[in-house]
Amino acid sequence: MSDHSLRSTWITVRSRRLPVSFKLDRRVPLVALALLILTLIILIVSINFGAYNMTPWDVVQTLTGTLPADHPNARSFILVVHTFRLPRILVAFLVGAALATSGAIMQGITRNPLAEPGILGVTAGAGFAAVVVLILLHDVPLNLLPWAAFGGAILTTALVYGLAWKAGSAAPVRLILIGVAIAAVLGSLTTFVLIFGDIRDVQQAYVWLTGSVYGRNWDHVRTLVAWLVVLLPLAFLSARSLNALNLGDEVATGFGVGVERQRALLLVISVGLASAAVSIAGTISFVGLIAPHITRRLVGPAHEGLLPISAIFGGALLLLADLIGRWVIAPSELPIGIITALIGAPYFLFLLVRYRK
Repeated sequence: MSDHSLRSTWITVRSRRLPVSFKLDRRVPLVALALLILTLIILIVSINFGAYNMTPWDVVQTLTGTLPADHPNARSFILVVHTFRLPRILVAFLVGAALATSGAIMQGITRNPLAEPGILGVTAGAGFAAVVVLILLHDVPLNLLPWAAFGGAILTTALVYGLAWKAGSAAPVRLILIGVAIAAVLGSLTTFVLIFGDIRDVQQAYVWLTGSVYGRNWDHVRTLVAWLVVLLPLAFLSARSLNALNLGDEVATGFGVGVERQRALLLVISVGLASAAVSIAGTISFVGLIAPHITRRLVGPAHEGLLPISAIFGGALLLLADLIGRWVIAPSELPIGIITALIGAPYFLFLLVRYRK
């Protein structure tokens, strides 16, 4: 290697500039705008859909506060939109954004495009802790459930990380294999706990485990926002570290990144996002897999664009899943977790076949 090449490499490492393949894609603003427009359309259609008939224009006027005061249905529209439908829809979007961002971080940490929050036992740990609280404490305060879920998830992650630790590092492959095993064990323990619960608590827990945003209100929105307003900016600020980790541990170390410290920090952020989502909407699968993977194909691997676009895409995806769940067997509805599983399972199989080649 020439002196000039060595000098260029050293300058690149010292300045921590990203390699060309990780430059921010120019399509990011355009994709973000398109996704935001799509999200707004789904939101209006979702608010419009229901037993109480409203036109899209009624929805827009109600949301923007421009509905005439002398409108014959003004009070009814405001009640239906602001009290019943809008909180549920916002919860669906925020949960989707949290799961998608968590999944993007997991895929970056493990360097595995098939990774998602459940693969390291995060979802199983959060679900197990939340079910134990639901069964043992009965009427659980809303602000307690996210902390219980986070505690279960972080303990599970610590166990997985500890078991995967070998020769001074936790290799991504070991993290995945041990995470899958721990998730299976926790799933069995969750079923065991449900056997001994009161029938009403068990029914509530089963609906929650399936994944649902039914009956969510502004308290749920505020709880989610309190977590995401801290964790999402931390995730976005960690984009450069994720870019470096994607190049491999040795290269990341050469870029001046403390690999194990950053990996542990990113795991905590990812766990926090997944736990907040699980505590409010239950165990919703595949969003953390699908959203980052499709987003990566749209805007490339640079996490400065991948993370925020994944968040928007995940929110829009869960909004759409909620709308489908309410429409397909109306006036009844399917839990949102069933819809995401029906969408995600075939896509996951497609990815498995694709990456085997």
